[in-house]
Amino acid sequence: MSLMGATNAAVSGLAAQSQSLATVSNNLANSETTAYKASSTSFSSLVAGSGSTKSGGVAASNTTNNTALGLIVSSSISTNLAIDGSGYFIVSAEGDETSRYYTRNGEFSVDEDGYLTNGNYALMGWATDEDGEVSGGASSVNLEKIDITSIQSSAEATSNVALQATLPADAEDGATFEYSFEVYDSLGTASTITANFTKSSTLNEWTVYFSDPVSADDSTSTGTVSTPTSTTPITVTFNSDGTLASVSDTALDITWSTGASASSITLDLGTVGEDDGLTQFSSNDSDEAEIDVKSIDVDGRAYGTVSDVEIDSDGSVVATFTNGETRTIYKIPIATFTNSDGLTEDSDGIYSISSYSGNATLHIAGQGATGTIESSALEASTVDTSTEFSNMLAAQQAYSSASQVISTAGEMFDDLLSAVR
Repeated sequence: MSLMGATNAAVSGLAAQSQSLATVSNNLANSETTAYKASSTSFSSLVAGSGSTKSGGVAASNTTNNTALGLIVSSSISTNLAIDGSGYFIVSAEGDETSRYYTRNGEFSVDEDGYLTNGNYALMGWATDEDGEVSGGASSVNLEKIDITSIQSSAEATSNVALQATLPADAEDGATFEYSFEVYDSLGTASTITANFTKSSTLNEWTVYFSDPVSADDSTSTGTVSTPTSTTPITVTFNSDGTLASVSDTALDITWSTGASASSITLDLGTVGEDDGLTQFSSNDSDEAEIDVKSIDVDGRAYGTVSDVEIDSDGSVVATFTNGETRTIYKIPIATFTNSDGLTEDSDGIYSISSYSGNATLHIAGQGATGTIESSALEASTVDTSTEFSNMLAAQQAYSSASQVISTAGEMFDDLLSAVR
C-alpha cells in the first residue's frame, strides 16, 4: 500500500468514526424517548486495486434492532399504552384516515374531538357491537379512528324488579307500609313507584298495590299502573315459618304518558318455601313495626355518555357510561411484520412499510406470537448510556489514530519532496 493508499484509508476511517460518533450522539439524545430503538454502527472493510497496488479502508453503516424491547414503565395516564412483546400500534396521519403507519410509542391521549391521538397521528381500532365482538371483520379496511366521545349508551326500560324484605308479622290488621323504588321507561326517563303493603285480616296474608309512576324530579305523573290496580292488588301469603307461601301475580304493567312503549315488569318477590325474597317475622314490638327492606334490584337505565375509559390486555377499549353501563366499544389490533427491521423510520417513533419489511399482519393482542397491551404504561428507550459512552470513547480513539496516520503520511510526503529538491 502506498502513502496515498494509507492516506485514503485513514480518511475513510475519519468518515466512519464520525458516523459512529453521530450514532452515539443520536442515541444519547434519545435515551429518554418513549419506545426509541437504539442504533449501532457496523463497519466493513474496503479494498481497492489489486496485487501490490491494493489499498484498504473502511465503510460505516447504521443498523437498528426494532425487535429489541424496552422496559415497560408505569404512567399516570390511563390512555398511555405499551406493547409487552412484539408488534406495533396502527395509526393514521392527521387529515388522512386511509393512511397507515406503525409505532410502539403509546403516548396516546384524548384530543378535543374525542380521538385517541399521539401528536399528529390517531390510534386505529375495530369498532365492536353490543357484545364486544369486532363488527364487519378484523381486517385493515375496517379500521377506524378510535373516537371515545362519539359512543353513547342506549336507554333501557326496566323489565325486572327483585325485592328482598321482611314484613312484620305482629303488625295490626289494616296497617300499611310503603317503599319506593325507581324504574325507567323505554326512553330512559326515570320515575318513582311506591309499593304499598297492607296487613290483611286473614292470617299470614298481605295485599300489595303499586302507585302510578311519577317523575323522579318533580312528582309529575308519568304513567298509569294497569296491573295490579288499587282495586285488584297482589295477594301475598306466608307459611307458618315466615317463608313465602304464594304470590297471586308477578306482573307490573305500566302505560306511559311520556311517549315511551308500555312496560311489562316482572316482579321477583322470592321463591315459594324459601326466604330469598319476601318473608314475614315478628318485630317483637307491634307499635314500632316497620317493613325491613334488605335489598331491591331494579334493571333498566337512563341514556348515558362516556365517563371513563379503560383498555384491557387484549386491546379491548372498555367504556363506562354515566348511567353505570360498561361495555367494550373498540378493539385495538397489533400489527406484525416478516422483517420489522426493514421498516422505514420517521420522526416521533413512526414507521412505514417498505419492500424490506413486508406487509402488516393484524392480530388481536395476546394471540399467537403478538404481545399484550399494557394500559397506564409506556415502553422506555432501549439506549444503554454506559454502552454508548464506551462506544464514544472507542470512536474518539479510532478517530485520533486515523488523524495521526494522516499527520504522519503528511510528514513522509514532506520528506519525499525534500529529497527531490
